[in-house]
Amino acid sequence: MTTQPALTLVRGDLTEQHADVLVNAANSSLLGGGGVDGAIHRKGGPAILDACRDLRASRYGKGLPTGQAVATTAGRLHAGHVVHTVGPVWSREEDRSALLVSCYRESLVVAAGLGARSVAFPAISTGIYGWPMDDGARLALRTVREETRSPVTDVRFVLFDADAYAAFERALAELDRSAG
Repeated sequence: MTTQPALTLVRGDLTEQHADVLVNAANSSLLGGGGVDGAIHRKGGPAILDACRDLRASRYGKGLPTGQAVATTAGRLHAGHVVHTVGPVWSREEDRSALLVSCYRESLVVAAGLGARSVAFPAISTGIYGWPMDDGARLALRTVREETRSPVTDVRFVLFDADAYAAFERALAELDRSAG
């Protein structure tokens, strides 16, 4: 029997979290980058990059498609695994919300397949990919709240700065009000 996971907001550094799974806002190359992706690769060490290279050499020769998720070791991080997901770049001309929703949903599916009970997420696509923080927070929280098929019981959104934390706090309050 699965139920809705407990949602917690944390202001801080995702790479410092102790969880079964840390979710990486990766780029499609899976080979590291800036922001959350770079921090996870730096702190987790070379084992993560090695695992990502193996994925590129086998299943993802052209890179991980946007909205999908895949797991690797967590290296030196305080987690069992890292789930890498590629968020969409925000666009004024095209609604890419379904791809952002897919990042959260697919990450939970992969985490569940690993037997994870606790998952720590960043605010996917809200950095360099330009997704508006308020909308990103609303989509993230709603998606995780609605994902009742997963055995994950503890979901944390780890938010790097006060503005991101405030946006997620507002979105969570609105979600709770609408749930009645």
